[in-house]
Amino acid sequence: MIGIIMFFTALFMLLIGFPVAFTFGAVSVVFGIIAGIVEIYRYADPDMSLTSILIDGFSEGMFMFDFMPHRIWSIMNNTILMAVPMFIFMGIILQKTGLAERLLESMGFLFGEVRGGVAISTVLVGTLLAASTGVVGASVVAMGVISLPVMLKYKYNTELATGTICASGTLGQIIPPSIVLIILGDVFQVPVGDLFKAAVWPGLMLVAAYILFILIVSFVKKDMAPAIPADPSRGSKSKQVVKALIDIIPSLTLIILVLGSIFAGVATPTESAAVGCLGALLLSIMYKTFSNSTVKEAALESVKITSMVFAILIGATAFSMVFTYTGGDQLVEHFMMNLPGDEKLGFILFTMLAIFVLGFFIDFVEISYIIVPILVPIATNLDINPVWFAILIAMNLQTSFLTPPFGFSLFYLKGVVPATVRTIQIYKGVLPFIIIQILILALLALYPEIFGIQSTL
Repeated sequence: MIGIIMFFTALFMLLIGFPVAFTFGAVSVVFGIIAGIVEIYRYADPDMSLTSILIDGFSEGMFMFDFMPHRIWSIMNNTILMAVPMFIFMGIILQKTGLAERLLESMGFLFGEVRGGVAISTVLVGTLLAASTGVVGASVVAMGVISLPVMLKYKYNTELATGTICASGTLGQIIPPSIVLIILGDVFQVPVGDLFKAAVWPGLMLVAAYILFILIVSFVKKDMAPAIPADPSRGSKSKQVVKALIDIIPSLTLIILVLGSIFAGVATPTESAAVGCLGALLLSIMYKTFSNSTVKEAALESVKITSMVFAILIGATAFSMVFTYTGGDQLVEHFMMNLPGDEKLGFILFTMLAIFVLGFFIDFVEISYIIVPILVPIATNLDINPVWFAILIAMNLQTSFLTPPFGFSLFYLKGVVPATVRTIQIYKGVLPFIIIQILILALLALYPEIFGIQSTL
């Protein structure tokens, strides 16, 4: 039970605001020592003094941490994880080139004359940004600054406008190249390219569901997403189409270079990430926004974000090591294997519900490195397709960016919206999109063949 108590202690400390990496590390050391003392006490001689038990238990508990340098060294030598900082750098460079602004302005006026047109263009731009950057914060902030004022100006429903922006910004979690998929590829020990291929159709299905919802709402309740009158100052419709294509083609080219090289087997995800970095720099030169200061700022931000991810990874490694040592993984496996009903279906339903609930409170990185490693051996024993299971988790983790009260997408948007937009309106706005995500997740769980994925249920 020590491992289970350790898990809930770490979760409680995260909820009250302690830093993630330090929480995992500190809890691991404390409970590692406790486990060592319990182990010595269990087999101690009756005449052994309490002081000797504590000293020997402390030594026993700290002994397992002698293996930490080897674990950290294996993380440092993991070529898959090298793609993380490069994709982050690519996304930040693209955000600073004004790519999002160009796409939103062009497509907003292109679809503006259709009911819900600006909201639809926001979803489409979110899809392109997801496939070219994968950085949720940058996408949400960019669309919040550019698209939201346009929608509010033309009397769009505030809940619909904010919900669309938040949902569109999180598409980078499921549409490749995705940091979540790279992390899950490392945890599951499956090729990241296979996860990228498997995630394409679920991601596009989610985009289609968003657009269908917006169209239905805008035609049923016409005042929620009115059409925008044509702007003669922007030229003829044909000129607007040409301008939109000019703004879209560079990002599409980058997407083809990055994802196409992976899908064709020409490059690994790490190599394609390097291609993406080079492409992002070339785009910044093309848009005449390249400067040494821009590259320096992007590099510093990339280092900060990457350091956070790897610090959490090291803390999570220590946590999982102590959790396994105390037998917590065996207890969880016993519980999962004895769920009522069909073993595999019960396991999938329970894990999806648990990850969904945890997503209300903690970040996708912690879930990926703490919760998922506990589930992977159980899924292997049940002969569950790891690619399918990983995509289910990725789709579920995407929902965690939208769920109140701690959804990161909600915080990103709240930081840039006008004071007239209340937090409760943002919360209400994302609810329909959360339901859509749950429906697509259920469809993926029950009928994965629709998405070209084989399950083992």
